[in-house]
Amino acid sequence: MSATPRVVALADAEPNRRRGGEVRVVLGPKTAGATSGFMGVLTLAPGESVSEHYHPYSEEFLYVTRGAVTARLDGRAVEVRAGEGVLVPLGMRHRVENHGEEPAEAVFHLGPLAPSPELGHVDTEPLPAPAAPQPQVGGAA
Repeated sequence: MSATPRVVALADAEPNRRRGGEVRVVLGPKTAGATSGFMGVLTLAPGESVSEHYHPYSEEFLYVTRGAVTARLDGRAVEVRAGEGVLVPLGMRHRVENHGEEPAEAVFHLGPLAPSPELGHVDTEPLPAPAAPQPQVGGAA
């Protein structure tokens, strides 16, 4: 079966603030028919963070395109600035924080996919917006 290329605009990706910041999945199973992972953009205003969690099936690639973030990897602080990336290994607890005075933006990619979307993230601290809907990553486009 041959896949059809899809172009998806960031503005068309639904924002999600459940874990903090603004997460938009741009290319994934639901938006583009991806079968091996998903990618998107994280935006953090000054003082914002993404709550700690881990991915039992995926490693995460995080590349900062604007500003700087502190990635807490199993509790260890790692500074990542614009033009730098960090690999979060499978199963590693992590959170992302913006301690700067300007917004930070990062592109992320996770792969491989979990067997089902609800198994993709395990939260290890309270969510800042638990009532917000779960991000729609999996399922057919």
